[in-house]
Amino acid sequence: MVAIPAEMTFIAHGAGGGPEVLVPQRGPVPAPQADEVLIRCMAVGVNRPDVAQRSGSYPPPPGASPILGLECAGEVVAVGAKATRYKVGDRVTALTNGGAYAEYCTAPEAQALPWPQGYDALRAAALPETYFTVFANMFGHGQLGAGETLLVHGGTSGIGVTAIQLAKAFGATVFATAGSAEKVAACLELGADAGIDYRAQEFVEEVKKLTGGKGVDVVLDMVGAPYFAKNIRCLRLDGRLVMIAFLGGHVAEQVDLRPIMVKRLTVTGSTMRPRTTAEKGEIAAALEAKVWPMLAAGKCGPRIFRTFPLAEAAAAHRLMESSAHIGKIMLTVG
Repeated sequence: MVAIPAEMTFIAHGAGGGPEVLVPQRGPVPAPQADEVLIRCMAVGVNRPDVAQRSGSYPPPPGASPILGLECAGEVVAVGAKATRYKVGDRVTALTNGGAYAEYCTAPEAQALPWPQGYDALRAAALPETYFTVFANMFGHGQLGAGETLLVHGGTSGIGVTAIQLAKAFGATVFATAGSAEKVAACLELGADAGIDYRAQEFVEEVKKLTGGKGVDVVLDMVGAPYFAKNIRCLRLDGRLVMIAFLGGHVAEQVDLRPIMVKRLTVTGSTMRPRTTAEKGEIAAALEAKVWPMLAAGKCGPRIFRTFPLAEAAAAHRLMESSAHIGKIMLTVG
């Protein structure tokens, strides 16, 4: 038996606001529901949805922990009555429904996976949010296949780094946009076939040059409204636009919709958090079968830019909001 304390340290965000509202507090250790495991967190990932929730624009779904944090890695210390795969002492990484900015966190067992062979807690915790999101959207909704071409925006974000590597590993050609020459170089180092500095170049024109005027098969976009019309122009016949965030806004006005019909385009997108446990479990199973062996072989791994102690979550959020990072921002626990 593992001794579980009655209380833990977690990061509170009060009524919301800027990064300064993130402060350590003490509170009760959560108890796992029947289909959940309780994890003693060793490392936690910082993601854009955390920033949105802290600022008040991304409330947790009903029943989810109000504490920030959508991914963690650590040791299972308790299991629910209907949880059968993991036992106390197993080391897992999990896509949580919230609550990861803490010493202890619950997660549905179906959303937990073993650490890939050779991984430590920090690298394992950097996986779930971006790998679940990219795999489901790029290969599921976007139907990206071998021999096709992908344009991914924000190539040096956690999502971008993951998308570049997975798309290349599954046989696609990848173009990535980024906001500086340094970040473009990082995209190329990650395996992108071409990088586009969106501050110095017009990405629509660059895509035309790179594809001989044909366009790309899939665009993976997190910018939203400002890029919508441009993304449509970047797509080739039967192309797919997959939207996963709206960092630049969600209302697009005066957009010419005719190319959607003329080029037989598909416009789709999704969010991960509201999906059911069964849906997330299906993604987890696909990742374990198709991606975890690549990670164990040293391929497609996360790039960790900087780590902070859990108590310095505010500094981690300031870095996230600066967009100065290349790869993942992480918190260490204990």
